[in-house]
Amino acid sequence: MDFVGVFQTVSNFLDEKGIRYAVIGGVALASYGFVRNTEDLDLVVEASGQDAIIHFLESRGYKTLHRSTGYSNHLHSDPSWGRIDFVYMGQETSRKLFAESRIVKGSVGDSIPLPKPEHLAAMKVLAIKNDPSRTFQDLADIRFLITLPGVDRAEIRGYFERNGMQESLHELEKTL
Repeated sequence: MDFVGVFQTVSNFLDEKGIRYAVIGGVALASYGFVRNTEDLDLVVEASGQDAIIHFLESRGYKTLHRSTGYSNHLHSDPSWGRIDFVYMGQETSRKLFAESRIVKGSVGDSIPLPKPEHLAAMKVLAIKNDPSRTFQDLADIRFLITLPGVDRAEIRGYFERNGMQESLHELEKTL
């Protein structure tokens, strides 16, 4: 996948439409310094942009594999365009997430909007809760995020507690 080209194409569209977004997933982790294999581009966006985003991607040859109110997944037949996954945030959550995001130079360009590590961890906690098969990979990602300088561990702990996942947190803390 041409991560740089795909990110530039999609981010230009999102900027043009005024849809706020940030990079998440493996590309975000790499931008924070944790390089692991990833085969797709993951973005969090405002939920209000979902219809426009899907229309744009389909007009560019992407096939929508899944669509719900919270997520959509898209695959292009040309491997250089690859797979793009979106997480759609409601107005209240997106306001906080995007207000606390930062712009960094990263693996897909010079200006990459990234959620703060605590928010990335929150999304990972929800992913584990919704799909327990993701537990080992996502806990490894959270372990990295929780060790970044200046990260609010209590905030991350709160995400585990609010989702009834204290035991996973205790297992993770044993490895720190």
